Amino acid sequence: MRFTKMHGLGNDYIYVNCFQQRISAPSRLARALSDRHFGIGGDGLILILPSRRADARMRIFNADGSEAEMCGNGLRCVAKYVYEHGLCRKKTLRIETGRGILTVDLHVRGGTVRAVTVNMGRPELELSRIPVDSGRVTRVGEHEYAIDGVAGAMTFVSMGNPHAVMFVDDVQAVEAQRLGPQIERHEAFPRRTNVHWVQVKSAGEVVMRTWERGSNLTLACGTGACAVCVAGVLTGRTSRRLLAHLPGGDLRLEWHEADGCVYMTGPATEVFSGEWPARPRRRKS
Repeated sequence: MRFTKMHGLGNDYIYVNCFQQRISAPSRLARALSDRHFGIGGDGLILILPSRRADARMRIFNADGSEAEMCGNGLRCVAKYVYEHGLCRKKTLRIETGRGILTVDLHVRGGTVRAVTVNMGRPELELSRIPVDSGRVTRVGEHEYAIDGVAGAMTFVSMGNPHAVMFVDDVQAVEAQRLGPQIERHEAFPRRTNVHWVQVKSAGEVVMRTWERGSNLTLACGTGACAVCVAGVLTGRTSRRLLAHLPGGDLRLEWHEADGCVYMTGPATEVFSGEWPARPRRRKS
């Protein structure tokens, strides 16, 4: 199996071109490939597939083998791969994802995709559709809730996948390794959730940390940054245009008032390509 390692701000996945190859048992494969000691290493596996409705289709499998609906950093990398590897040489692409078909604009210079802007669609705020079990949360503000066993208020947003956003005074002081799995797997979240801690620097700038569902602490989360932008506006903490500082780098977000969609702009990077398993070298006779 041929693969390409790519990352969006350090949120790294193994990408497989399924225009040219067929993959069986992707959940099991994702677990093997993602292991950072015995595999290639990554936050998961992303398949780039043909689509009858768009220029390409993506499927995302987390490091634990679970399938995710959406990945913003992954989508930017898929768009870069599709363009640079000649699957579709258009600077505006339509990519089929678990949350529908999304439009992607490529910022190309010298034949290389330098950055990608994605229309991530409208956020979902209705608890049952995120999904959040309304019977297991307590409302503490207009858009904030509490859950049993966890201190602090949360804002729940879906960007095609579920997010719990918590605003804190200091993101570095958060016990993320302890709280992350506790919140991710809380009974309030039927499909588990991604967790974000956010420190507001100004109305237009935040710092965030992410516990990604099925993948542990990650250096970046594109859908999470979009959810943070929405949560900041809903709770009156930030403006609709936002610069988010993540451990792996920066993303620019804008929640448009006109169409209600969230737009995300950030880089995508190809690291290397190879084969799994690697072919052993023949000994010289």
